Amino acid sequence: MSEDLSEVQTCRIPVASLVPADSPRVLGEVPEHVRLLAESEQPFPPILVHRRTMQVIDGMHRLRATQLRGESTVEVTFSDCDPGEAFLVAVRSNIKHGLPLTKADREAAAVRIVGSHPQLSDRMIGSAVGLAPVTVAAIRQRSSPADEVETTSRIGRDGRVRPLNSAAARVNASRMLAAMPDASLRDIAQATGLSPGTVRDVRERVQRGDDPVPERQRFPRSRSRGKHRNDLVSVPTRDLNDLLRSLRHDPSLRYSEPGRALLKWLFAHSAGLKGGDKLAAAVPSHALYTLAELAKAYAGEWLGFAARLEQQIHEDGIA
Repeated sequence: MSEDLSEVQTCRIPVASLVPADSPRVLGEVPEHVRLLAESEQPFPPILVHRRTMQVIDGMHRLRATQLRGESTVEVTFSDCDPGEAFLVAVRSNIKHGLPLTKADREAAAVRIVGSHPQLSDRMIGSAVGLAPVTVAAIRQRSSPADEVETTSRIGRDGRVRPLNSAAARVNASRMLAAMPDASLRDIAQATGLSPGTVRDVRERVQRGDDPVPERQRFPRSRSRGKHRNDLVSVPTRDLNDLLRSLRHDPSLRYSEPGRALLKWLFAHSAGLKGGDKLAAAVPSHALYTLAELAKAYAGEWLGFAARLEQQIHEDGIA
């Protein structure tokens, strides 16, 4: 996402050969800043230019000041970044030096980057535009269309790809912590794809007797409607009995010991909680909290199982 320009040679080219920048500044260049630069006696740092398109990536104020001085050439450094990355490079460059971007500029840039690079994490976009990750998350919530296909993972500032819902990985980490209590957080993080900080959170949750998966990951919130829903276990489009029958007649399950065990387990738990309202009404007041905790624990086990299936679908590349 970024380029090392420390060893790139600069050169002077005609000002007329340059294409104006796709600037992150909502109102464009600031004339007063251009005038101050033009009146200074200091030489300007090279302007960053996209080699293939000759479009300015960073340095429009310096370019305008060069023109105001009446000079016909300007010193530039060329970038060979992908055209789709040029705006992101421009924002990064403006954040690091020169006239600071306004909050409106930075928020507008975040909206654009969320749309063009939805795979980037809120923290990574925030570091590029100079906003807090929580602000980027709110911008993503507001700006993303309800019918957009959501990404299942995001790229962090360290370049690592992490799943948006790490429920299955957290469950795996909790099991590894129990089986290998002397293993380091980093070793378990590498084995599960989590960050060491997340593994630490899992360990602390388990030590407190809590579920290793936070409630927000067990019961994600719908972006489009703002209501609780389960992204891992969607409402089936066919009758549950039809789904069970199709699994029962699957030879790969019927003719293997683990498959038969799975079928037996599924059919034993297929009754569900029909008439749940009446059952809940029969619970005495002093037992409500205990039963609620028990029900959530069972639901968490099912969600963890569903998360592992979803993760396997993703890893196997099944459409």
